[in-house]
Amino acid sequence: MTSLAYRLYRLFSGTQYWLARRFTKAGLLALCGVLMTLGLAVDTEQSAAYQLLGIVLCVLLTSILWAPFFRGRFEVQRHLPRFGTVDAPLGYHITIFNRGMKARELTLLEDLQDTRPSLQEFQQQRRIASSGNSFRFVQPHWPRRAARLGETQLSLLSANGAAEVHAEITPLRRGPLRFKGVTVARPDPLGLFRGFVHLPAEQTVLILPKRYPLPCLALPGASRYQQGGVALAGSIGESEEFISLREYRRGDPLRHIHWKSWAKVGEPIVKEFQDEFFVRHALVLDTFAGPEKHEAFEEAVSIAASFASTIETQESLLDLMFVGPRAFCFTAGRGVAHAEQMLEILASVSLTEVKEFRSLHDLVLEHTTALSGCICIFLAWDEPRRELVRHLKQLGLPLLVLVVQDTQEESSLEPGPMQDEPHALHLVSVGRVAEALQKLR
Repeated sequence: MTSLAYRLYRLFSGTQYWLARRFTKAGLLALCGVLMTLGLAVDTEQSAAYQLLGIVLCVLLTSILWAPFFRGRFEVQRHLPRFGTVDAPLGYHITIFNRGMKARELTLLEDLQDTRPSLQEFQQQRRIASSGNSFRFVQPHWPRRAARLGETQLSLLSANGAAEVHAEITPLRRGPLRFKGVTVARPDPLGLFRGFVHLPAEQTVLILPKRYPLPCLALPGASRYQQGGVALAGSIGESEEFISLREYRRGDPLRHIHWKSWAKVGEPIVKEFQDEFFVRHALVLDTFAGPEKHEAFEEAVSIAASFASTIETQESLLDLMFVGPRAFCFTAGRGVAHAEQMLEILASVSLTEVKEFRSLHDLVLEHTTALSGCICIFLAWDEPRRELVRHLKQLGLPLLVLVVQDTQEESSLEPGPMQDEPHALHLVSVGRVAEALQKLR
């Protein structure tokens, strides 16, 4: 049954896509006219609708049969920006070269990679969305398209000429947006059906998460002692601020030896580094949930991206912490990295069901000695998450906790370990994120 439903889903979605691209607006109107008069034309003795049906049908068939005769020799080059953003128009330029005769009334259509779910994904989403014996072809939280496409018009392209046109699409999901090619379309002389010439042009642009405006926030926490200066991401090691050279002392690590100076003076010389005090916040993203939390997770990623792009990191550090295939901590600020790099990471983060929430708990506690405060973005407010908050409060860390939930869930939270600071615990409902973030203080 599920396999049949999936085949029907593929058939209907593919047909809808084909009709929208092949027929012009006038052609779609004519097609609707054929379908509307089809029932009336059954009784030819009491209705003359069959005559109208025959005329419109012949016109449509003539337009469709013209399509294969549209030939052209074209080449395209697409000039994409490095990044795009969900729900924000992405503008770019396309250069089209005509290697044949003069062409008129051309339309450029983008061909994107098919993002429809596989059979396994379809079955999983259907189990989540279905209740009882109900059936749904398209799951309510499954993004049907990667982007909202527009059409780029080109009135005239001279023989052996070239033209540059501005194109625009609106990405609907974060992550890599893959372009397969460009379709050059031209309507038939009646303006009902379009002939196609497909041109390969594979490219990819990274779509960053949607960001929401945040109010002016005075994040909690004061400057903390950072042993050895600014610490880089855990995968790189430590990078400390060099201040001088001095003689070797017992216990100095060998990696601090300055070999050139040792060669000059004939005795060990080491590099000395400065310890600093500055503000360092953790941005903790909860990735532990099932596929039914897809919408809430996407909003949680958008909230994390909003903080990452808003918090001033020129004189402070921001640690993004989450758990994917492994525990991950990425640091931005004070010249270590930029917020844009953090957004690139958030563009690819996904839910995890392989590990337990305890792995995120341990990751955060591992870095608490250097933290000034912590921003936690959770997908639930259960005991494991309350335990993490309780532990952080026992260590004296100021907290800002946001719990993202679906609209059908309860609209209130038991403060639990945050009962002494209820103003620092915020419930964020899917669909009302911008409104909830404006209430932060």
